[in-house]
Amino acid sequence: TDGTLNTNVILFDSAGEMECYDIFHMLTAVYLVFAGGHTTEILRLLSCLSESYSPRHYVFADSDTMSEAKIRSFEQKRAETVPTSQFTLDRIPRSREVRQSWTSSVVTTLYSMLYSLPLTYRRKPDLILCNGPGTCVPVCISALLLGLLGIKRAIIVYVESICRVETLSLSGKILYYFSDYFIVQWPDLKEKYPKSIYLGRIV
Repeated sequence: TDGTLNTNVILFDSAGEMECYDIFHMLTAVYLVFAGGHTTEILRLLSCLSESYSPRHYVFADSDTMSEAKIRSFEQKRAETVPTSQFTLDRIPRSREVRQSWTSSVVTTLYSMLYSLPLTYRRKPDLILCNGPGTCVPVCISALLLGLLGIKRAIIVYVESICRVETLSLSGKILYYFSDYFIVQWPDLKEKYPKSIYLGRIV
């Protein structure tokens, strides 16, 4: 890169106080894009990031009826101080419902990938930021495929939900092996998953 932050940002869906830790200090010399997770938590993370991380592309499940309103409210407030702020909203089929069986989850995740792969190809994110919803799995896998094909290499940053104290979420168990930075908010998880980065509470 030329050292400039030419940042696209993909974000995922859903949902306390948070101090603004610069968890992306290790990425400041690269192009960035995010994908993201539990809406309230992900928006708190975004509130700490400068407008250099723009445009932001939010990705959430088509059955999610609450995230869009939260995102629009967040972006509206941001636009009051940064009129040039840019964002987009994209919906894909939910990859897994709560308590859905593992067998059927494979089918619905593959179906979700039919939508997430062309979307990820079109957006070509530099950084994907996500924090737990099943929706992030097909998008991250799509980004990995684009990287393997030499089309676009995206950095994947996974932030496990504050609710996860001793065990990872299903999305976390999958993306622990594929993410570039895997951030946990409890010391017990750091002990169990040595690859993870423990920063204390960040959301």
